Amino acid sequence: MTDPASDPDYQDEDRPLLSHLLELRTRLIRSAAVVLLLFLVAYPFRDALYSALAGPLMAVLPEGATMIATQVATPFLIPLKVALVGAFFLSIPFLLYQLWAFVAPGLYRHEKRLIWPLLISSILLFYLGMAFAYFAVFPLIFQFFAAATPEGVSMMTDIGEYLSFIMALFFAFGAAFEVPIATILLVRSGATTRRALAAKRPYVIVAAFTVGMLLTPPDVISQVLLAVPVWLLFELGIFFSRWFEAPSAVEVGPDSDNS
Repeated sequence: MTDPASDPDYQDEDRPLLSHLLELRTRLIRSAAVVLLLFLVAYPFRDALYSALAGPLMAVLPEGATMIATQVATPFLIPLKVALVGAFFLSIPFLLYQLWAFVAPGLYRHEKRLIWPLLISSILLFYLGMAFAYFAVFPLIFQFFAAATPEGVSMMTDIGEYLSFIMALFFAFGAAFEVPIATILLVRSGATTRRALAAKRPYVIVAAFTVGMLLTPPDVISQVLLAVPVWLLFELGIFFSRWFEAPSAVEVGPDSDNS
């Protein structure tokens, strides 16, 4: 009996799937290698990185107050985690490029031309969201927390809890600032239109505050500071999507002729 694979006319239907899986594995390995490399670079600066991250809180602590470590291994593990998370955030451009490169073969030629503008915009918006969180959100919420501390209570924040808190905010604001890219992609793909998105504005506002409630810690200030930019970025996405709207997009409304 001959091997079917030796037949020149034989086509393995699983081969395309296998090639995609192999490419995905290759890109994941590359991404992990870049994160590891950046971690090795950032590790010697782990203490300086944590001091920079702790700056917004330390600036509002009462005189003589310090942050604390409630577990034995925390003073060693937290700076290590800071270096690892810092490496991940620094590798965002490469990670996004790997994602775009993986899906690029399935795109049309006119869609591929949008890759670089959207890739660069998504990277800039992600870092802009992180910068907004660090320079605008952190000072406000930490000042509020310090002022709201009851009399007789010392504000002594655990460094592990603090890191988890700010990392959640960094990721939430970085992801939220990608709303214009998501809006443009939806319009460009023909999944919806600018007019249809504009008509759903009230639902988007409600969804923005819901997302702010789910992604941020349980305080009103950070929720509002996330929800309002998401709404404004949605409006920005609608504005810029006029240059990306699919030529075949057709508005269907109550006055449309369905015959």
